[in-house]
Amino acid sequence: MSVLTYPKPREAVPRPNAPKRVTILGATGSIGENTLDLIGRNQADYEVVALTGGKNVSRLAALARTHRAKRAVIADQSCYAELRDALSGSGIEAASGPDAVEEAASLPADWVMGAIVGIAGLKPTLEAVRQGTCTAIANKECLVAAGELFMSEVARHRTRLLPVDSEHSAVYQVLADSDVARIDKIYLTASGGPFRSMSRNDMERVTPEQALMHPNWSMGPKVTIDSATLMNKGLELIEAYYLFGLRTDQLDVLIHPQSVVHCLLYHRDGSVLAQMSQPDMRTPIAYSLAWPERMHAPVARLDLAKLGALYFEAPDMMRFPALRIALEALATGGSATTVLNAANEVAVQAFLAKRIGFLAIAALVEATLEAAAGLTTAAPKSVEEVLGIDQEARGYAETLLQRFA
Repeated sequence: MSVLTYPKPREAVPRPNAPKRVTILGATGSIGENTLDLIGRNQADYEVVALTGGKNVSRLAALARTHRAKRAVIADQSCYAELRDALSGSGIEAASGPDAVEEAASLPADWVMGAIVGIAGLKPTLEAVRQGTCTAIANKECLVAAGELFMSEVARHRTRLLPVDSEHSAVYQVLADSDVARIDKIYLTASGGPFRSMSRNDMERVTPEQALMHPNWSMGPKVTIDSATLMNKGLELIEAYYLFGLRTDQLDVLIHPQSVVHCLLYHRDGSVLAQMSQPDMRTPIAYSLAWPERMHAPVARLDLAKLGALYFEAPDMMRFPALRIALEALATGGSATTVLNAANEVAVQAFLAKRIGFLAIAALVEATLEAAAGLTTAAPKSVEEVLGIDQEARGYAETLLQRFA
């Protein structure tokens, strides 16, 4: 069931002349910081209910003070005293721990940004969904690891779900009220990352520092590495499959180094619709933050005359096997994408820690899927089941790490 075809979402009860109440899950990350940048430029229109962060106490406290949040929550319980002291005298309530993060997601709000990276974002984002709160989702792992479960909860609680990834925001905008069954193809675009033209032999020597230098986008380290391997685009295809209720044969990828066209929608009559903007995450964030209206975003305007030409090419799945592996996991079904996500998180962290090489990221993920084939027979039906499969898959991946060290 797609984000566009589930029962009509509940709309917020009008609050005349009142600012929109917002909560940001993952406020200290790239998406959270960009969201607060937009809010800070339109302070009269927004009221910050709660901000959450992982371990960065000083940044979370500074953001909470600047934006006059009611509550600040640090996920790491050991950081509570530091956060409490940093907020002393501000009137901002301090809290800590995973349960407190979930509680923040349940507070009365008009809009929640789900931007916690990784599987850690699943339970808090689901909590927001279960409140029926308009939820902007920037955490792709919610759908990769628990797509059927997550979208069933969206439908059950009639939650308005607004995708924030630039590609999915683009699809949401161009798809509008179209019947997805009558669409020929949707292409998500990928920049190709920093190693688009590099040989596999040269990629053997790639360092984390090189992989973190994305040519177009400013993102967190996990997403940036995923972009370099093209795993990010594989995860986004899985996300789009669940978000929009598409068939696998309706989804594809085009490499587009300029990153100004974010999706291409091919209609059955031969028409092609595209959504375009500068590669700045504040554009899709602004779309979701102001929805159903549009707000000013301080991004450079697209100058097509200056750009001159747009370039596209097919992805090379021999040099970038992560995309193939993700598509195979989607085709396998069951909980294969849950295993895929867990193994990839382990592999990316191992690469960043210089325990494995760049090419070993995809190899480790593929080996984990093979070793954990018994876990993939059925789609998880509960959050506990998702997290259980996730932990088992991480165990397989950690065991296999030595093979690729």
